[in-house]
Amino acid sequence: MPSTTYSSTRGSPSQKSISFSKVVMSGLAHDRGLFVPDEIPKIDMTEVETWRNLSYADMSTELLSKYIGSDEIPLSDLRSIVTIALSSFRVPEVTPVVKVGGHYVLELFHGPTFAFKDVALQMLGGFFEYFLKKGMNGGRLAVLGATSGDTGSAAIAGLRGKEGVDCVILYPKGRVSEIQERQMTTIMDPNIHCVAVEGTFDDCQDIVKASFGDKEFREEVKLGAVNSINWARVLAQQTYYFWTYLRVTDDPSVPPGSLINFAVPTGNFGDILAGYYAKRMGLPVGELTVATNENDILHRFFTKGEYHRRNINKSISPSMDICVSSNFERYLYHLLEEDAGELKNLMTAFEDTGRLTITGARLKKAKQDFSSARADTEETLAVIKQYHAEHNYMLCPHSAVGVSALIQNNSVDNLSVALATAHEAKFPAAVSMAVPDLPTPPPQLAKLFSMKTRSQTCACDAKAVQDFVKMRIAERVNGGKKKDLGSKLGALAVAVGVLAVLAVVLTRKH
Repeated sequence: MPSTTYSSTRGSPSQKSISFSKVVMSGLAHDRGLFVPDEIPKIDMTEVETWRNLSYADMSTELLSKYIGSDEIPLSDLRSIVTIALSSFRVPEVTPVVKVGGHYVLELFHGPTFAFKDVALQMLGGFFEYFLKKGMNGGRLAVLGATSGDTGSAAIAGLRGKEGVDCVILYPKGRVSEIQERQMTTIMDPNIHCVAVEGTFDDCQDIVKASFGDKEFREEVKLGAVNSINWARVLAQQTYYFWTYLRVTDDPSVPPGSLINFAVPTGNFGDILAGYYAKRMGLPVGELTVATNENDILHRFFTKGEYHRRNINKSISPSMDICVSSNFERYLYHLLEEDAGELKNLMTAFEDTGRLTITGARLKKAKQDFSSARADTEETLAVIKQYHAEHNYMLCPHSAVGVSALIQNNSVDNLSVALATAHEAKFPAAVSMAVPDLPTPPPQLAKLFSMKTRSQTCACDAKAVQDFVKMRIAERVNGGKKKDLGSKLGALAVAVGVLAVLAVVLTRKH
């Protein structure tokens, strides 16, 4: 079966029917749209049943092969990429599904950086490496990403040491947790560069988007993306919706085919969008609940049809402190019945005014696709405290927002799953407000405070960031050339030495 092709949400003729490999390597479409599949593969649930006893890696390979054909990645190579990517997880199930408080919790924090983004970014790193070794981009890629906390460390963990890749991560100075920052800045691999931007996450995200829109810069540095705008991340995140469905229906009281509900802590809309695509493929997904904190632009959209930009409120769940959700454009494209022209006009107007409004049948359809809920700091802390006291279970502030959404929507039952997106030890200051006596943090996180850090502070300016990227790449390339030259000179010195010894030996013989 050939690979699925992709086109931009904004309809540029040059950005249609693009291959998976090019979509992965480019990230954002050149017309500033997002790549979406030209056709969403349909899946037969009888086949899904045959995956029930597979490992996570094998199940994921079967699912991803519905999008990625052997014309781009042979099945054996795909299996290898996925297996290696998931080998860094601390538990064999990769994403365990556990019963807590009458519902299920999908634990997505068992990867190398203790956050849900590890699942997708470990795979994305494997895809980058695979395609670069095939000669794409001339074997080089400059990855520019923005993070509100977890994407950065997960991207770094997936890309550190990767041959041909330079990874530059922007994060809002003073607006990520100390552990999140240290997870990024303690990585000393020469291809990793961390930049604290004097601004908000949305400012960082705007710089990334502007850089992708700059053709000269994009082509000069061979720019690629790790943010959730990269389709490969949304694709990889679909795997744990299928895994969760299989684990919940392992329970004899939940027959196969039952509709499973998911509540998803949401910032950039990528994680829950993966559930939407899984549902479109044919997975029995019931209610998809968008769970937001005080920065509730998505909650306002799905209740009132108002996608109106506001200033960001600093919260105890910083990874969700986002006022423009980058993946929302993908959903909006589908909501508009894939009318790229109308979508482009709406997004252009939104970028100018900060306001996008839908009404009538479209709002009704959006409410059918997603429900939503909002949890402020007080409600979030109350859930953390309750689940620790009643169930001896610790939730991070983001995960607690998802659980709060289940409670608010009266969906606490054995058909409902809350996504736990990060380990609570990443947010000790916030969690201790609800549970003063915190559990001992994992040693991988505790040791961060004794490690050296390395980062660069930069003005909130696209040109300044682009100059930094070019400087770092030049340093690496020139450093590599010097290393190659040194190796050649060393080899020459050895050869000269050998010849000198031979000359002495020959002289003595004569």
